[in-house]
Amino acid sequence: MTGIMSEPTFPPQQPFLAARLTLAGPDPGLRRTDGAWWPRSHDLGDELPALLIALNARWGRITRVTVDSGMWPVGPRRMTLAGRVVHLSRCGTVAGRHRICLLSYGIGRCDLLVVPPESPPDEARHLMDEARDTPSSINL
Repeated sequence: MTGIMSEPTFPPQQPFLAARLTLAGPDPGLRRTDGAWWPRSHDLGDELPALLIALNARWGRITRVTVDSGMWPVGPRRMTLAGRVVHLSRCGTVAGRHRICLLSYGIGRCDLLVVPPESPPDEARHLMDEARDTPSSINL
C-alpha cells in the first residue's frame, strides 16, 4: 500500500479581517480628506496590508505610505504585498497625527483620516461618516 505525503499543517493564522474603511465618492472637486480608516491596532505591519488591498481597485498600485510617527512609532520601513514593494515613511507633520497619506504612481494621492483603534464604535462611525461626506479636513 502506498501512502500519500501531504504538507505539514500548522496552526491556523489569525483570520484575515477586511479594512474598516469609508471613502468619499469620486467627485471631481478638491478634497483634503478622501475618507477614513479605522484600524484594529497600532501595529502598522499588521494593519496596512488589508488597507492596501481595500484601496487597490480605486487607487491601484500604492507604492509609498506616509504616517505620523506619534501614532505609528514602530513598524517596517517597507513591506512586500502581492509581489510589490511598498515604502513606509514616518514623520511628525503628515498634516496631523491622525492622517495617512498613500501615493499611487500615475494615479495620485489618497489622504485618509485615521480613527484611533481604541475609539468607541459609535464615535468611530460618526468620524468615518464625517470624513466621507465633508470635503474639508476633520480634526481629532
